[in-house]
Formats: sequence, structure tokens, C-alpha cells
Amino acid sequence: MIGRLRGTLIEKQPPFLLIDVQGVGYEVQAPMTTFYRLPELGGEALLYTHLAVSETAQQLFGFADERDRQLFRTLIKVSGVGPKLAVAILSGMEADDIARCVREDKVSALTKVPGVGKKTAERLVIELRDRLKSWELPRRDLLGDDVPDSADQASDDRQDEAESALIVLGYKPTEAARMISAAARQAPTANSQELIRLALRSISQV
Repeated sequence: MIGRLRGTLIEKQPPFLLIDVQGVGYEVQAPMTTFYRLPELGGEALLYTHLAVSETAQQLFGFADERDRQLFRTLIKVSGVGPKLAVAILSGMEADDIARCVREDKVSALTKVPGVGKKTAERLVIELRDRLKSWELPRRDLLGDDVPDSADQASDDRQDEAESALIVLGYKPTEAARMISAAARQAPTANSQELIRLALRSISQV
């Protein structure tokens, strides 16, 4: 079992990335919430991994921290949720926001994640409620935690980059534009990664 990888990030094309570990390239699938925590190409990346083995394939999934991997492993235990959908869910929302939606029965918020219909969202809430009882949520509102670090970037460029990331996740261009525009109004000096975070977190507040 491969539980962790530390190596040089040499490729990233959502949802796939390639990490060189002492000359061996590991192809890993990761959610977007992990992608925007990755270093630039050539930098050192550390991922907590899960190896999924089926009759037709062996797939390696990577996560920026152990909590994300823990939630991924919890999600794939839900009936009808496989690794691909679990990655989509973790791409559409932060782990803490998913736990909050489950605890507060926010089915409508979960259905805003591409690939999650009403029945699947209801099943997630029902089956995860007990499993996430011990999940520790941050005391402060996550939206107030981030400090913008790229205030000098051009507004159009950062919004275009953020919108492109949401489109990769499966959001329609008009919806992505609306979400990023709202995030930009809330945080005028935020960089593209922070705009993506704000846009994704806004889903859980519906």
C-alpha cells in the first residue's frame, strides 16, 4: 500500500498530476482542493495517498492533508459513491464544508457540486451523519481566515484563471463566471486560488 508520496511535481493537468520520486513517476488523481495547494512545477510536493484496486485498474489518489484523505475514504463507503465521484465532491467543496453540510442537512448545497444529484446528496447526508460525528470543524468562519497574497495581479487575469478552474470541475461557464464574480466582490484583492476557495465555500452556505 502506498500511503504517502514526497517528490518533485513535474506535471499537473486536473485531475491528474505526476510526481517524480527518485526517478519513478507516479501518476496521481487529486481533487481541485488539493491542486490549488500544490507548489509550482519543479517544486517539492507531499501527498497523502490512497490506492484503489479494481478488476480493471489500479488508481492512485492524492490529497494535500490527511483529513482530506480520511474524508475520501469515508465517502467511498457510501453506497453509489466511487472514487471518481468522491474526487468530484472533494473538488467542489472543502472537507470541512462537506462535513458542515452533512451535519446541517444542507442537501441543496451538496447538489450544487457537479455530478451530485438530489438522491445522491440525500444519501450522503443520511449515511455520513453518524460517520462524521467526530469530525472537528474550525471554530472561526473559514472565509475570514485567508490573507490575500497576490493583490498586485490584474483583476481580469485572476478571475479568468479562477473561472477556468471551475469549468474544469464541471461548472458551466456562465455559472463559473457568476460564482467568481461574487467572490471577487467579497474579496477584491484576493488572488485566483483564493477566489476559487471562496466560490467553492459559498456552495455550503446555500
